[in-house]
Amino acid sequence: MKRLLFFTILISFFAQVSGQQFKSVAESLEWWKDARYGMFIHWGPISLKGTEISWSRGGSGIPIEEYDNLYKQFNPVNFNALEWVKVAKAAGMKYIVFTSKHHDGFCMWDTKYNDYNIMNSPFKRDVMKELADACKKEGIALGFYHSTCDWHNPDFPLTSPGGGVRRETSNLERYTEYLKNQSDEIIKNYGPLLVMWYDVPQEFDTVRGQGVIDHIRELQPDILVNDRTGAPGDFATPEQEIGSFNISRPWETCMTIGEQWSWKPNDDVKPLEQCLQTLIRSAGGNGNLLFNVGPKPDGTIEPLQVERLKEMGKWLSENGNSIYGSRGGPFKPSEWGVSTRNGNKVYLHLLVYSGNTPKITVPDIGIQIKRVIIKPDGKAKFNKVNGSYVIKFSGKMLRPIDTIIEIEYSEDVMNVIPVELD
Repeated sequence: MKRLLFFTILISFFAQVSGQQFKSVAESLEWWKDARYGMFIHWGPISLKGTEISWSRGGSGIPIEEYDNLYKQFNPVNFNALEWVKVAKAAGMKYIVFTSKHHDGFCMWDTKYNDYNIMNSPFKRDVMKELADACKKEGIALGFYHSTCDWHNPDFPLTSPGGGVRRETSNLERYTEYLKNQSDEIIKNYGPLLVMWYDVPQEFDTVRGQGVIDHIRELQPDILVNDRTGAPGDFATPEQEIGSFNISRPWETCMTIGEQWSWKPNDDVKPLEQCLQTLIRSAGGNGNLLFNVGPKPDGTIEPLQVERLKEMGKWLSENGNSIYGSRGGPFKPSEWGVSTRNGNKVYLHLLVYSGNTPKITVPDIGIQIKRVIIKPDGKAKFNKVNGSYVIKFSGKMLRPIDTIIEIEYSEDVMNVIPVELD
């Protein structure tokens, strides 16, 4: 009953705030940290080829001219924004970040600043509007990935392949205005948004990048911005690796569920253990996980990716109180796993264990332990030895992916300074 009440309150909270603006960036950031888990979506005409988005322009056997004309064949007739959002919800995700424009310059919305967009494809539908409507309906927060660089735009100094070719003529000032104008258009038409997630600044320095951030905050003061405009932004974005433990600088690991960001035929989907432990280690490091899917050319998400995400959602439906609303610590990550905390409870996530008699030793943090439970409902013995607590339990209580040890303290532990484990 308590678990059901917790999730009823949590779901209500996320549903209420996901489509609203906050009072400040700080308030938005706290909501984002509470959410802990989001869906990244890389999609565009390149899915017709099954190669990596933007980086295969002028490479991977795709000439620039051919790449730039793929949109003329792009007609994802099975795209259903509501189905995407429902997959995210089933996965336990609280927000979605969708690629509005990648480095290849193709725009996935009805923009007035560029004819190179989805409305001039055979599909002729504004997928970002449909996604925004679906997110509002389902209570999922929405943000957009928007490439800082643009290898298609003649004003940007660098072009393909890989942004490694410098144009003879360019106009970075004019391009910066283009970037600001499109950012404004996205926020006005599809906001309020949780985040604008920029990427690969290249020619943008700290001053130019901060200028973009300041500009869009005139339109939406509470919007979050990552660290890829050239300026530091509100949070760091380790890519394809789990971030390091950090309670002073927010971070979000962005990672693919398969091998590449955009759709790849016969892609190898990560096993459930790796997916869940990535999420758990991210939360234990005091960070978020933005987990990427790459929809197919017809607009659907690969069934195996959907299956894996739903498996993660099932786990979260049973163990989400150790992830949602949590912060990393008070014990720093160790060889055996990580810890998360929420109120007066600490969750030890035992991810790796070897030995015949399971036991965990944790330092005394100066607050009395009331009880210890091995989730879902097994009690564990604990006693104090030489200034630390030794927790012992039966080997039968070990779980294959994550054994969660819930420690209930007599007081709130959120302000305890994180300590190392022996």
